[in-house]
Amino acid sequence: MHLIIATKNKGKLKEIKKILKHPRLEIISLADLPHKFFLKETGKTFLENALCKAIPVSKFYKDDLVAGEDSGLEVEYLGGLPGIFSKRYSGKNSTDLKNNKKLLRALSGVEKNKRKAHFHCVIALCKNGKLIKSFEGQLKGVINDKMQGNNGFGYDPVFYLNHYKKTVAQLPAKVKNRISHRAKAFRKLDKYLARISKNK
Repeated sequence: MHLIIATKNKGKLKEIKKILKHPRLEIISLADLPHKFFLKETGKTFLENALCKAIPVSKFYKDDLVAGEDSGLEVEYLGGLPGIFSKRYSGKNSTDLKNNKKLLRALSGVEKNKRKAHFHCVIALCKNGKLIKSFEGQLKGVINDKMQGNNGFGYDPVFYLNHYKKTVAQLPAKVKNRISHRAKAFRKLDKYLARISKNK
């Protein structure tokens, strides 16, 4: 069985491959396909954006399962921002570093108990242009007052977990892949795939 992850992000794909344990799945990404897709995130929610990625790919590769994933950081103090704009929070030519710096500036002087945030992930599993099922996962924490750690990507260096007394970027990959919002959502997907394969 093929599972196409509708992303070109190598960091995400690497993380996803470590999470999914389904033995019958051959996991590939858009970078592995001969056809080139130019997918635009035009949705107003994580689910809508996940569908923007999965639906076009599943219409082209009709025999394969396609998982579109969208995730982001929601900060309570900022009314849920950056949210669906997490990747491009700092503008058109955004980078992880620019996004983190902008977020730290936005929360400058804000007390720790008002810096609550969570990572949110939504996966849309599609086939032949239709949504089969969606899966969600969250990881709660607070925004640190500075960047710390070199692991992971995105907002990991500023996302602090009180339980571990570390940012996500300071955690070993094994720990992150067990507790992350993406891990939780993809484990739900994995269980679903295992169940439907048994019923075939």
